Amino acid sequence: MTEYGRGAGSEPWHPEDPLYGDQGWGAQQAASGQAPYGGPEQQPQQPYYPQQPQDPYAPQPQYAEQQTQQGYAEQPQQGYPQQQYAEQYAAQPAQPQQFNGGWDSTGQQAAMPYAGQQPDPYNNGYAGEGNDLYGTPEAYPPPQPPGQRQAPTVPEVPEQGGEWDAEPQEENHPFFTGADDGEREDDEPRESRRSKGGGGGRDRRGKTKKKGKSGRACLVLAVIFAVGVGGVGYVGYDFYQKKFGAAPDYAGEGTSETVTVEIPTGAGGSEIGQLLKQAGVVKSIDAFVQAQNDDPKGKTIQAGAYTMKKGMSAANAVKLMLNPSSRNSLIIPEGKRNSWVYGEIDTRLGLPAGTTKDIALKKAGSMGLPDWAKGHKNVKDPLEGFLYPASYPVAKGMKPEDVLKKMVNRASSEYGKQDLAAEAKKLNLDGPWQLITVASLVQAEGKTHDDFRKMAEVVYNRLKPDNTQTNQKLQFDSAYNYLTGKSNIKIGLSEINSNQDPYNTYKWRGLTPGPIGNPGTEALAAALDPTKDGWMYFVATDGQHKTEFAKTLAEFNKLKEEFNAQSGQ
Repeated sequence: MTEYGRGAGSEPWHPEDPLYGDQGWGAQQAASGQAPYGGPEQQPQQPYYPQQPQDPYAPQPQYAEQQTQQGYAEQPQQGYPQQQYAEQYAAQPAQPQQFNGGWDSTGQQAAMPYAGQQPDPYNNGYAGEGNDLYGTPEAYPPPQPPGQRQAPTVPEVPEQGGEWDAEPQEENHPFFTGADDGEREDDEPRESRRSKGGGGGRDRRGKTKKKGKSGRACLVLAVIFAVGVGGVGYVGYDFYQKKFGAAPDYAGEGTSETVTVEIPTGAGGSEIGQLLKQAGVVKSIDAFVQAQNDDPKGKTIQAGAYTMKKGMSAANAVKLMLNPSSRNSLIIPEGKRNSWVYGEIDTRLGLPAGTTKDIALKKAGSMGLPDWAKGHKNVKDPLEGFLYPASYPVAKGMKPEDVLKKMVNRASSEYGKQDLAAEAKKLNLDGPWQLITVASLVQAEGKTHDDFRKMAEVVYNRLKPDNTQTNQKLQFDSAYNYLTGKSNIKIGLSEINSNQDPYNTYKWRGLTPGPIGNPGTEALAAALDPTKDGWMYFVATDGQHKTEFAKTLAEFNKLKEEFNAQSGQ
C-alpha cells in the first residue's frame, strides 16, 4: 500500500470498508443515490459519463464543471477522507456520482466522486483558502501515474568484488603521463567521464591508459637514471685522471724544428706551460707543471725569449729553459747608453749595424713616450733614458720597433709609479724630464748606493744660483763622453774648452739637454732623495770603483792630487 492509500499496493482496500471511498480498484461504485459513507441518498444532478483517463493532478475540465454544477467550485477538495472524520462526513449530504475509479491502461486515473465535498477542516472554515499539499518547499513531489513513473535515481556505486580493489590511482602529473598540460585528458571532471559509456568499457580504457602512462613514466625515470649514472662516472673518471692519471706528454728531445717562446715577467708554471703548449713545444700544461715541480731548479726559470724545439717532453723542456744558451734575452744594465742597446739588438736580430738606431730616431714619436718627454730642444736621442734597464726577449724574427716599444713601455710604467712632476717641483727642477736627466748623471758618475745620494746632492748644489765655486756649471766628464760617444777618463782642458756642444757641461751652465743614459731604480731614488751634507765636489780616486767627496775647493784639490799620483800623471 502506498502513501495516502491511493497508489498501487499489494492489496486494495475492501469495498465494504467504511472508509472506502476511492472505488478505483475494479470494484463497483455505489449505486445511484447511495452515499458512500452512509449519508442520505442524493439524486444525481448529472447522468453518469464514463471518464477518460487523465492525470488527477492536472487541470480537469470535466471535473471542474462538475464542481461548478454541484456548487462547490470555490471549495477545496479533500480527496483523502480520514477515519477520524468519518462521522462528520456521513452526516453531510453528498452528490452521488458514478465513476469507474482506478488507473486505466493509459496510466491516468479517472476522476472520482468524493462524498460530500466538504471544506478542509485545516482551513479553519474559510472558503476559497485551500492548501496545496504539493506546493510547499518541503513537500514531497506529487505521485506519478503508473504509465509515467520512472525508476528512482540511485547513486552509482562502483562495482566491487569480494575483495577491495587495491589498484593504485592513476597518476595525472604531466611528468609521469608524458603529456603536455594542453593535452591532458584529466582536465575533464571525473563525474562527466563516468557518465560516458558503460562501466566495463570505462574500466578497460582507464586501465589501458594507465598502463601506457606508467610505461612512459618508467622510461623517463630510466633515462634520468642512466644520465645520472653516466655523469657520475664521467666526473669520477675525470677526477681520477686529474688526481692520479699521468698528464699527456711527448717523448724525447723534440724535432729539428725550432721556435722562439717569449716568457713575460712574473709568469708562473701554468702560464709558461700554456705558452709552450700553444707553440707546440709540450703536449699539455699539466705535464710541464709537473716536470717543473720535479726539477729542484724548475722555479728559477726567468723571463725572456727562449729557443725551443717542437714536440719535446716536459722534462726536457724544463732542462733546456734552465740552460742559459737557450735564452734569447737582452739584459740592459743600469746606466747603459742607447747606442749600446741599438748595437745589441742589431746583433741578436741579425740586422746590419745602425738599423735599430735609424728606426729609433725616425719612429721615436710612435714608441710610446709620455707627453712630458717630447719636444725638447737639442736632444741627441729622444729615447735616451727610456730604454729601461731590464731583461727583454730579443730573437730572430722579431722587429726592432717591437723590441724598442717594450723597453719604452717598461720605462713609462716604472716612472709612472711616482708623481715625478710634483717631486721635480720640490727640487726646483723643470718637470720630470729634468729629473730623469739628473738620475742619468747620478747613474753615470756614481758607483754605489751611498755614492748616488751624495752625487745627487752635488748636482743640486752646483745648479743653485748662488753657486760661486763652479758658477752653476756641472763640469761632468760623463756628459762630455756622452756627446763624443766615448768613455775616456782623461780629458784635456783644451779639448773641453773648444767643444761647443750643448752637452758639454764644462762650457754651458745647467743640465744637459736630456738624459745621457738609462738610469736604474737606485739612481732615480737617489735623485728624489739626495743627501743634505753640503757636498760640492767628488773625485774617482781609483778611477773605477771608489769615489770620494769634498765640500770645499781645497778638499777637492787634495783629492785630485791623490788621483793624479795613482794614475801616474
